[in-house]
Amino acid sequence: MSVLLRSRTTVPAEGVESGLWQRLKRQKGAMIGLRILVLVALIVVFGPFLSPHGLDQVFWDRIEMPPDFAAGFYFGTDDNGRDLFVRTMLGGRISLAVGIAAALVSLAIGTVYGAISGLIGGRVDALMMRLVDILYALPFMFFVILLAVFFGRSLVLIFVAIGAVEWLDTARITRGQAIALSKRDFVDAARSYGAGRLTILRRHILPHLLGPVVVFATLTVPRVILLESFLSFLGLGVQEPMTSWGALIADGARLVESAPWMLAFPGGFLVVTLLAFNALGDGVREALDPRGGS
Repeated sequence: MSVLLRSRTTVPAEGVESGLWQRLKRQKGAMIGLRILVLVALIVVFGPFLSPHGLDQVFWDRIEMPPDFAAGFYFGTDDNGRDLFVRTMLGGRISLAVGIAAALVSLAIGTVYGAISGLIGGRVDALMMRLVDILYALPFMFFVILLAVFFGRSLVLIFVAIGAVEWLDTARITRGQAIALSKRDFVDAARSYGAGRLTILRRHILPHLLGPVVVFATLTVPRVILLESFLSFLGLGVQEPMTSWGALIADGARLVESAPWMLAFPGGFLVVTLLAFNALGDGVREALDPRGGS
């Protein structure tokens, strides 16, 4: 029976990853999105080194100046005379870092929580899902304002606030998948062989949840980035001297008539990044779909 169990549950990781990558490469939209994301990441990481100006360097004689390549102000300046190019690049670092980190943490929590709930079932499952329903009922903005009162406005606030709500969707999705997997033959074989719940969860449930979680991850990251931008736009996100795309968009929206470039550049980076993530997510979903991506 142990030979049968291993044969039905063990799949060479190299083969799965290679097959997924080959199917993903056939998705033109996904590959375009991936290339754009790599390009954006390289720009925001190395872009500030191309500018002779610093993040908080103020040029009082160049307040709200439009882009001027000759003077080294590639994106112009803001209403305080600071180089918008450098601030957009560094703001992109924060937006991407917060988006990716918060999404990964929320996915990890939601995946484990949902898998445990679906595998155990019964009253434990019902209790765990009622907790999810209670957290769903809490207004997101009320929760963020409450955190801001106790902890102040900071990156930690954004990270905690987003992570506290984003894992709920993941938990529901993985719970449904875990319930379906717990009824499969290979899980029944593992039970009959004497495997405990922790072993089944670690060796049989979580590995089979990789596909749905990967797809959900590519769709969660842009949503988290958008949430961070929304909080920063409302003044609940990062504070000076740090910045993010959301904070820059908030400043640009306020001065869109007199300095439209303040809105156009950070807004353009945000839109392109979100579209690229969505294109990549659609491609990964198609690649993992047994009926497509072939």
